[in-house]
Amino acid sequence: MVTKNRKGCPTLEILVLVCVAFLLLLLGVPIGMALCSGLISIAFLYGSINLKFIAQAMFTGQESLPILAVPCFILAGSIMETGGLSVRLINVARKLTEHTSGGLGTVTILSCLFFGAISGSSPATTAAIGSIMIPYMVKAGYDRTYSTGLTSVAGSLGIIIPPSIPFVIYASVTSASVGKLFIAGIIPGFLVALVLMAVHIYIAKLKGYVDKKPKCSTKELFQAIWEGKWALLMPIIILGGIYSGVFTPTEASVIAIAYGMIIGLFVYKELKLRDICNIFQKTASFVGGFMLAYAPACALGSTLILLGLTNKISAALLGVTDNVYVILTLVVVFLIIMGMFLDTVSCLVVFGPILYAVLLPMGIDVIHLGVIMIICLAVGFVTPPVCMNIFIASNMTKIPVEAIAKKALPFIIALGFVCLLIAYFPQISLLFVR
Repeated sequence: MVTKNRKGCPTLEILVLVCVAFLLLLLGVPIGMALCSGLISIAFLYGSINLKFIAQAMFTGQESLPILAVPCFILAGSIMETGGLSVRLINVARKLTEHTSGGLGTVTILSCLFFGAISGSSPATTAAIGSIMIPYMVKAGYDRTYSTGLTSVAGSLGIIIPPSIPFVIYASVTSASVGKLFIAGIIPGFLVALVLMAVHIYIAKLKGYVDKKPKCSTKELFQAIWEGKWALLMPIIILGGIYSGVFTPTEASVIAIAYGMIIGLFVYKELKLRDICNIFQKTASFVGGFMLAYAPACALGSTLILLGLTNKISAALLGVTDNVYVILTLVVVFLIIMGMFLDTVSCLVVFGPILYAVLLPMGIDVIHLGVIMIICLAVGFVTPPVCMNIFIASNMTKIPVEAIAKKALPFIIALGFVCLLIAYFPQISLLFVR
């Protein structure tokens, strides 16, 4: 317990907190420890917060019921990947698009869209689809670095298309409806996929990656869909159950686990009992790391609100302009920059409540803001220095991160364009919500 009562300048406290945290991040300290160190530093230097407040904020931030869905959806995605669902989704995507110009690249994007609907995770989507599709594309004559960059960017669909883990996190810190967020992410997810496909097809024709295959027959297409029907049904069951009120998002995550185990064990028979222990172990390790970042981020968010950052941001934005489109542009740029340095969980937990408090009086819907945040932060998965997707793809292909990021640049620019489009036109996100 800190006993100091001297009150410092809130602006100076925020500056000290941010500087300490970023300095430690640059030194390679894990983000949770860096955030805690920043909080503890201002607790000892100033008297506006103390260690008890930090501990309570870390604890209460995890008491949200929707946050229980996060480890369950992560576990469900791992089970479905091991159980053979990802291979069948890729087969459906191949039958749909392999005959087009640059077909295998389009297959990769579409496969990431499908797999994102069962994993909810961008890194998991990149790893699962990349391990299969990158060798296919290289064998077909694609540049290896380009194939890796394309897969890295397409993997960002994993957190946009529902059920999305970041949507659950955003809902837990803003009290937004998880079901409505999932529904709101459908059209933006398909829009991102279409834009990525358009960019890829243009580059494929420019570079000569025209790997046209004979168009499959209707019988072959329906056969692929029939073989992958259990994988394709999962998001329909989950989203349909949530939106119809049959079960809550947290209950849906548990149903997803049970569904994946039944299909993997008894239908596709590719999931073995010995695999389940390994899956649980890997998921527990991932969730442990997730909570070590989530809890300090909750405390940081509460501290920044206590120090009046919400009012400062609101005053700064209104001091620049009262035009909502200019304000949304500034928010998009800010989120993309933050996503370059902080992981998605920390950004959502810290800035979600703050931006919600700032933008709600301006008429920005909480669901619309959630979609904006998720898509902007999805860019962070492929923009250095964090760029988690590129690091994962680099580990798979042994290609330097810088080379992959260079090839991914046209797709990153396209993602930025989509961020602005979705920010300016809320109807894209809210069409099926209201």
